[in-house]
Amino acid sequence: MDHHPIGELMQTAMASIKDMVDVNTVIGEPVVASSGATIIPISRVSFGYVTAGGDIACDDRRHSAAATAEFPFAGGSGAGVSVQPVGFLVVSGDTVKMLPAQSLTVADRMVELLPGVVEDVKNMFVKSNREDRPAGLM
Repeated sequence: MDHHPIGELMQTAMASIKDMVDVNTVIGEPVVASSGATIIPISRVSFGYVTAGGDIACDDRRHSAAATAEFPFAGGSGAGVSVQPVGFLVVSGDTVKMLPAQSLTVADRMVELLPGVVEDVKNMFVKSNREDRPAGLM
């Protein structure tokens, strides 16, 4: 059984996409900053792919059988890849932070800062309670 030309067309296009997009496109190579922190770029990758084709029908009797056999298939394919930076994963000591590549809205920034604010308020109350106790009861 002969292979249909559209299969070849699809294999070629998919091989090209595979060459363009790999795991290093999504999770970039880590970079160590002078402070010792490790910075890892994170990206969003999207791609689209289309292949179309068909056999050529020859109703004109002027064309010989040899000419029809020479061009029995017409087709094409296309692909597109989009790589969009999402942010940077920063690992420093015991902390891991995600720094977005795009500016955040006010609500996003508030949600990001909320755990730190809660921790600061908690520490203020603990410190306040320690200062209110007599020195011998600590």
